[in-house]
Amino acid sequence: MKYFKLPDLGEGIPEAEIVQWHVREGETVQEDQIIVSMETAKAVVDVPSPCEGVVIRQFGQPGDLIHTGESLVEFEGEDDDTGTVVGSIQDAGKTTANDDEQFFIGAAPSTDKARDIAVKRRITGGRALQSYELESGEPVRGVRREMLHSMARANHEVAAVTLFADADIHQWTDKQDLTVRVIQALVAAAQEVPVLNAWFDEQSEQIEVKGSVHLGLAVDSDHGLFVPIMRDAQNLGADEIREQINGLKAGVHQRKLGPEAFQGGTISVSNFGALGCGRYATPVVVPPSVAILGVGSVDDQVVAWNGQPAVHKVISLSLSFDHRAATGGEAARFLKTVVQHLELKNMTSHFQS
Repeated sequence: MKYFKLPDLGEGIPEAEIVQWHVREGETVQEDQIIVSMETAKAVVDVPSPCEGVVIRQFGQPGDLIHTGESLVEFEGEDDDTGTVVGSIQDAGKTTANDDEQFFIGAAPSTDKARDIAVKRRITGGRALQSYELESGEPVRGVRREMLHSMARANHEVAAVTLFADADIHQWTDKQDLTVRVIQALVAAAQEVPVLNAWFDEQSEQIEVKGSVHLGLAVDSDHGLFVPIMRDAQNLGADEIREQINGLKAGVHQRKLGPEAFQGGTISVSNFGALGCGRYATPVVVPPSVAILGVGSVDDQVVAWNGQPAVHKVISLSLSFDHRAATGGEAARFLKTVVQHLELKNMTSHFQS
């Protein structure tokens, strides 16, 4: 018999959940015919058949998790070393079980067993199918499971500190785009204090300051929290930033973004204030990046203006940073730059790197 093993559906993604089978056992399929849709932590990927043949066995049902490298489909016939760009056919005698659980956290798998106490392996129908299931209650899967482990890793690794500030925006006109203005201000701050736009490698203890701002934009959805990347934000004008925001949000809600859309972020922004609740927060820094800017609600507040009390519109800001990679002074200057640019009546429409 020939076994088609689950290929790597992204850069090191160790597993995927079966969403839908497009063929049945006993059915003859053609090479490159879509046989199954798999959901990774960030995207739904259609997997084609690596060869023509008869499907004898399907390893799993919708909702089951399959590790990369584990059997997905068994085909009729003898092994002929058929290969494909998304996977390969392997002889049954060469099939080995992967008993070491691997857990996808952020951009890389982890084998830290201490974080995995609350999960177990479920054996279904005599076949080993992974369904990282809580000891009681519903299993945590897909995007929420990715969030669970990313947050655990961040809590374990990052020396997080959060600074808070307010930006008085009473000079803005009514037509200002809040999210665009925040991104422009963040880009300006990243160019002023570039150490916050960086990756930190814990093992080598190296800081890699990034020349380009690849901005992670936190997007809330019915499927969970996604952080797609707006690339080279320093080269985008206001209209281009808005177009990118709309495109990324639509891609998230329609589940049309591939895994590559969520990789390579250098700094993040979370506009939780858009949900209508909360002035300040302690946003979580997910390594290897070292900073995230949280944008709270826009409220009317009493401020001192020309020696007199006045009611102005104020944005509340929260900057979390990894104190291993940046000093308090650097973070404070970064946040101060954000505030200064937000308090301008208008921003220049384009930043050059």
